[in-house]
Amino acid sequence: MKLVTIQSCSTELLGALTAVWERSVRATHQFLSTAEIDAIKEDIPKALQTVEHLIIAVNEGGSPFGFMGIGNRKLEMLFLDPAERNKGFGKKLIRHGIETFGIREVTVNEQNPDAVSFYKKMGFSVYKRTEVDEEGRPYPLLWMKRD
Repeated sequence: MKLVTIQSCSTELLGALTAVWERSVRATHQFLSTAEIDAIKEDIPKALQTVEHLIIAVNEGGSPFGFMGIGNRKLEMLFLDPAERNKGFGKKLIRHGIETFGIREVTVNEQNPDAVSFYKKMGFSVYKRTEVDEEGRPYPLLWMKRD
């Protein structure tokens, strides 16, 4: 795995990262319907283009299989292709984000227990809960900080 920090995304890269996002979400966000995933997917290219720091995990062939976005010391997004989960890549991404960008905080869907457990193992603890996500959708969020 190689980590690449991107300043701007080509249309091709946006498409590849959106595809990674979609595969990841379909595998981990069972609380979302297909229609909801399709609707949220429309916002992903803009989110990728506007995040302060975008770090992409690429394989030996140069193809992206995961990414994270960081802004103001907060992990804004972390997605891995389902075929690459449980191989230590998420930990490598988080550690890189902590060491390089000073990640101190993350917000995670409460209904994604694997993600909640992962962040707890990485040293984050819950300090706040909301009934809705940032867009006002009915998905409870857990706000977590590193101690």
